Amino acid sequence: MNRHFEASNDNANDNKSSNGMTWVTCYVGLGSNLENELGSPVEHLQQAVVAMQENKQIRAVRVSSFYASAPMGPQDQPDFVNAVVGFETTLTAFELLAFCQLLEQQAKRARLRRWGERSLDVDILLYGDIEISEPQLTIPHAGLHERNFVLLPLRELAPELIILNKPITDYPPSDDWTGLKLLKLN
Repeated sequence: MNRHFEASNDNANDNKSSNGMTWVTCYVGLGSNLENELGSPVEHLQQAVVAMQENKQIRAVRVSSFYASAPMGPQDQPDFVNAVVGFETTLTAFELLAFCQLLEQQAKRARLRRWGERSLDVDILLYGDIEISEPQLTIPHAGLHERNFVLLPLRELAPELIILNKPITDYPPSDDWTGLKLLKLN
């Protein structure tokens, strides 16, 4: 079940924003497995989506279904809730990175250990067709092609998507349900 959130924007059919910037299609992965005083893992993801909807430099927000997945790293932590959000933005890739990090901070994310538990993880998966390889940002996301908890919801949103000159359907994890469960939300 897709959750489509349409951000209101008077220029929804224009390719340029009011400041002359071009709208770029992006996909961002969301993950959470820790509850805190700000909410449950599902609520952390929902709050991130609302913040994206409210950002004037983001429009046409679409959200995949939510999926439960086993942790990728240490197994002594709760399962994750994952989703993918697709949208158009006039933010640069590095401005989008700063926005994603701000969302994590607002959810009171603490980085305790590599691949460890977190209240919110927001990763840029794709930013148009651009490839970036910098210490602070890699696009497409480094593990994108091997993670079913990212590829399955991404394929749900964009079944015709091309990643690094390959259709998303050519990546086996995009159709691999191992360790995943579709969540039914109220």
